[in-house]
Amino acid sequence: MEEIEHRNLKINGINMHIAEKGKGPTILFLHGFPDLWYSWRHQILYFADNGYRAVAPDLRGFGQTTGAPTQDPSKFSVMHLVGDIVSLLDAIAPDEEKVFVVGHDWGAFIGWYLCLFRPDRVKAFVSLSVHYLKRNPDPAMNFTDLFRAIYGDHHYIWRFQEPGDIEAEFAKVGFKQVMKKFLTFRDPAPFFFPKTDNFIDSYHTPIALPHWLSEEDLDYYVSNYEKTGFTGGINYYRAFKLDWELLAPWEGAKVNVPVKFVVGDLDLVYHIPLVKEYVHGGGFKKDVPLLNDEIVVMEDVAHFINQEKPQDVNYHIYNFIKSYN
Repeated sequence: MEEIEHRNLKINGINMHIAEKGKGPTILFLHGFPDLWYSWRHQILYFADNGYRAVAPDLRGFGQTTGAPTQDPSKFSVMHLVGDIVSLLDAIAPDEEKVFVVGHDWGAFIGWYLCLFRPDRVKAFVSLSVHYLKRNPDPAMNFTDLFRAIYGDHHYIWRFQEPGDIEAEFAKVGFKQVMKKFLTFRDPAPFFFPKTDNFIDSYHTPIALPHWLSEEDLDYYVSNYEKTGFTGGINYYRAFKLDWELLAPWEGAKVNVPVKFVVGDLDLVYHIPLVKEYVHGGGFKKDVPLLNDEIVVMEDVAHFINQEKPQDVNYHIYNFIKSYN
């Protein structure tokens, strides 16, 4: 990892940390929760060695990126998040009209809306784990209330809503155990954080690290979250209702960028009710006309797909974007 260069840039009112390596067309890698730029470590090295410039930021509220007011979830709306990326592209790729974008989890969410808002800035987009989450015109179908209606009050998205509540729960457990629990989660069932002592006790059960996550990797995550806490990333979920309001002007709009979608068959997002029907039944292609017809569902792979199966993910990214160089 010493080969990867790091710097901080003042963009969109925050101080954004980026990791980068290589020369050639820019690929912007956007991480999710509770990840950091570090989740793209394998992709940065691979694409730098194969003729690309790989850039991975710590997103607003994460890692070494500073300046976002974490006490105000409204400053973590989709407009802020996409605005950060547009400003970042202006800073790192002023001579490139368009760049490649790869996103996972929240990074995929941001990537989708970057493509919707600013297709003039994206050559092609690879979305890992998260399909296009389009706005439903029914106010009750904002993502916060929708997931509560489906899964109840103990579902993680609803538990994340009250400022300070889940952070206090996590503090009782400790950053290392929380990160272990997140990163080793391989159950396609939903993620629940029940308000019981059993929830806290469950985090003290020994957790073996998978082959793709070393103690050194885990320590990097933990050392960052010990400094920042989880609030920045959790604020993305707290802004869901605001996002629903802000996205009204794009109701029914298509994503007109070439897209590749890759997901693991054990990914909990893939197992949300009606998602498979949407992805494979024509709805996805209708909303994303330039969606690549080969939707990749990787067998025995869970949510953290780019870390669990980096070689396979690199293969799918490379073989898709090379057509758009």
